[in-house]
Amino acid sequence: MAFESLTEKLQNVFKNLRSKGRLTEADVKAACKEVKMALLEADVNFKVVKNFVKTIEERAVGQEVLNGLNPGQMVIKIVNEELINLMGSEGAEIKFQPGKAMTVIMMCGLQGAGKTTTTAKLAGKFKLKGKKSLLVACDVYRPAAIKQLQINGEKMGVDVFSMGENQKPLNIAKAAIEHAAKNGHNVVILDTAGRLHVDEEMMTELVEIKEQIEVHQTILVVDVMTGQDAVNVAKEFDEKIGIDGVILTKVDGDSRGGAALSVKAVTGKPIFYAGMGEKLEDLEQFYPDRMANRILGMGDVLSLIEKAQEKIDIDEQTERDMASRLKKGQMNFNDYLESMKQMRNMGGLGSILSMMGMGGNDLAGAVDDKELARTEAIVLSMTREERENPKLLNPSRKYRIAKGAGVDVSVVNRFVKQFEQSQKMMKQMKGMGGKHGMNPMSLMGGKKGGMRFPF
Repeated sequence: MAFESLTEKLQNVFKNLRSKGRLTEADVKAACKEVKMALLEADVNFKVVKNFVKTIEERAVGQEVLNGLNPGQMVIKIVNEELINLMGSEGAEIKFQPGKAMTVIMMCGLQGAGKTTTTAKLAGKFKLKGKKSLLVACDVYRPAAIKQLQINGEKMGVDVFSMGENQKPLNIAKAAIEHAAKNGHNVVILDTAGRLHVDEEMMTELVEIKEQIEVHQTILVVDVMTGQDAVNVAKEFDEKIGIDGVILTKVDGDSRGGAALSVKAVTGKPIFYAGMGEKLEDLEQFYPDRMANRILGMGDVLSLIEKAQEKIDIDEQTERDMASRLKKGQMNFNDYLESMKQMRNMGGLGSILSMMGMGGNDLAGAVDDKELARTEAIVLSMTREERENPKLLNPSRKYRIAKGAGVDVSVVNRFVKQFEQSQKMMKQMKGMGGKHGMNPMSLMGGKKGGMRFPF
């Protein structure tokens, strides 16, 4: 994720604070200096960093903190609260017109920020909320922009309106709104053209659309990988055409992520969503408190739960059968394959651990995707009967499975032994489910029983 380096540096600062029984004013100032350097290296706006660190220092050197029972944790709490304030205090929603009135949204941004893909992602989010969106291809300059929107719209099951490349964007927008009114669409999303940099031609076109069409929400799409440029772009767009909010893209990349911490402070406009991947479903609503927790390495369990609700796909009968076998300690290798599938849907074990606040260097070596792929190959090399009944696995069968999976038989033996140990452990946990009403399948409360991890 974009903040990995920042998270690591801040965790080191906090580790030093926790190791001290009492904090002096000098300790706090030294920690604040390190926080300042970490934020600047993450490409956070200099003025934002200056004000941020000043606020933390003023709050942290108070008598209540320095004389408290756990001053190190108090400083961490202050940093967390100020990060939340920096990014907007609370999550912001894109506002729709009341009742059945049509909402017109104009998407804008520079070329390459991922605007067209984000437009389709947004329509997908609205679809889940019961909205019928119409995507409008107003980018008549970039080659294949219209086709890209049509393909993405089809994937999301959303209608796309296009008049080709030989029409003015304003005329396309007007015709699209008429089309939407006749066909029952209550959201119209205009995918406008971007440029390589902010220029007069692009701004004039956007202003013209806003002057002649009632646009209810103007949303700027910015690429966090451009660092401070993203903040400068947001400021220019807001000053020249007026924006209602921002969507960040490529937040899952290895960029420094300073834009997410600077945009709200510089423009005063909220961040609506964060693009967390290239897939069309990889768009998360932006919650400042959850993002602050992620940055500080505290995890983001609420977003993990929401992700589970969206991604986990398992029918109720299979759910009941798995839960029953788990409680009895009778899980089989088909259940293992199912858990692997659901884990991939969630972005992989590394992503899950990170959102639970267990990422970073401590677990980097423990999460081995190649090892997981190897164990999956072992299970796939078994017959259907062997998967359903692990007790059938005698030495000759294990040798055949090892050959099929391309591993040494010792690897198969170790995997089967770990599996058997997991079964025994689950059987011992049976009382937890019956006595306390706790379903061990529900490690996290998803809509169909939660998330399952390979055992």
